[in-house]
This record gives sequence, C-alpha cells and structure tokens, in this order.
Amino acid sequence: MDKNKKTAPASNYESCVYYEYDPDYDEDVCTVDLDEDEYARFLAGRSASCPYYKYYDEYKSVQKQN
Repeated sequence: MDKNKKTAPASNYESCVYYEYDPDYDEDVCTVDLDEDEYARFLAGRSASCPYYKYYDEYKSVQKQN
C-alpha cells in the first residue's frame, strides 16, 4: 500500500474531502498527501478524530455560481 494512502477507521469519514474510493485497492482510502514525518505522527496519533478532516460540501460550489 502507498504510504500516502491510509484506510480510514470506521467513523464519519464519508463526509471528508480526502476520503475517496481507490479502485486499485478496492476500498475507500484517505488521500491526504503527507510527508514521512507527518505520516509517522498520523499513525502514532491516539485521538479519535482526524486532524486532517475537512468537511466536503458538494453544494458549496453551486452556491458560489448563483
């Protein structure tokens, strides 16, 4: 598995901008681009919430068009 792709733990990550389906792995993965130090901190994290979580609002771009 690519070091920059992580399987998201079971939670409400479906609404995250970085949570996408990867056909190569046939699963949903986190696509945050981390360097080695950030990735190590991410894996060592003990918190239940992701520090990189960003809410995905598919209607936000439509609102700007109006």
